Amino acid sequence: MSNYIDYNSMPDNEFRCMVSEWIAANYPEDIRNPPRRLGIVPTRPWYDLLSQKGWLAPGWSQEYGGMGLSAGKQLIMIEEMENYGCARLPDSGITMLGPLLIRYGTEAQKNYFLPAIINGEHIWCQGYSEPNAGSDLAGLRTEALLDGDDWVVNGQKIWTTMATEANWIFVLVRTDRESKPQAGISFLLVDMNTPGVEVRPIENLERHAEFCEVFFTDVRVPKENLVGEVNQGWSMAKALLGFERIFLGSPKQSTNALLRLKRLAKHRGIWEDAVFQDRYVTLAMDLECHTALYQKFADQLKQGKELGPDVSMLKIFQSELYQRISELAITVAGERSGTLEPFVEDPELHPAGVFIQSRPTTIYGGTNEIQRNILAKHVLGLGG
Repeated sequence: MSNYIDYNSMPDNEFRCMVSEWIAANYPEDIRNPPRRLGIVPTRPWYDLLSQKGWLAPGWSQEYGGMGLSAGKQLIMIEEMENYGCARLPDSGITMLGPLLIRYGTEAQKNYFLPAIINGEHIWCQGYSEPNAGSDLAGLRTEALLDGDDWVVNGQKIWTTMATEANWIFVLVRTDRESKPQAGISFLLVDMNTPGVEVRPIENLERHAEFCEVFFTDVRVPKENLVGEVNQGWSMAKALLGFERIFLGSPKQSTNALLRLKRLAKHRGIWEDAVFQDRYVTLAMDLECHTALYQKFADQLKQGKELGPDVSMLKIFQSELYQRISELAITVAGERSGTLEPFVEDPELHPAGVFIQSRPTTIYGGTNEIQRNILAKHVLGLGG
């Protein structure tokens, strides 16, 4: 390709500076450090800028409109966006579906779906979890039966992030009830405007509906929307979750929360209080330890190495530290801890929002109980 850019050959520091400078020069300031997850409407200008720059899909090959970045360079880009306070896009199509289609999709699927993700025509959500199949995803019951040229889908998904923003959903469905649970699952692409698809928002404690239920009633999906082979969806679903493990372990959430805790303590006039300082320093030291652990795994990626099951430590430490910081912030906020919106006099302070947002972090991306089981079995060799 005549416009091919080999970002991976750039020294890490040079690449980091380039990314940082471009973000600072182009990112819309009105959506910097948003107090909660934003939808496609407020983030559309940023989405379009990244698309035009060719930076929307860092992990995709340049052949398909991406940057072709190594895992290490992707991590640098994520870190710089986090450092600047960039809002997270509705990115399931970019980070999850796109790489899967590039690896497993037919040429027709790649040619149709990938450009539509890059130009923002298709916004995707993920249909995995069900009311009785969250951590035990192999127990899913949403079913797809082949009827002529269509799969007919019936069932329900839950905790579907940003489903109200999406017009397409990738869904794990059961296509064989006779096989063992993992062996009878397939991967389908469903247009959410298809008759029989119903989305019901789930309002959280902040009175926002980031998560949703999605119901499928006799939904007809063209059989060419099946990705890969029938009954082989389980292995593809696991492949989607690989890079997410270190992303969920990034110290950025806790770093931001600790900075806001310090700001809150000064606002409340207790920054110099000895008892508070003791608790604050303990959290700060925990964050330093976690950051060092995160850097260890980041260095593995930058060296082109595979991550092992021990990376589960990151998600456990990050999510539980984030919750501890948010709990202290609620104590410090006192009578203002129940305010659902940021403080009027200082929009950077939103202790109730941070507390609520920290609650599900030990659940999503694989519960911390599941992560501990992984460590026990695959790292410590416990349980036979």
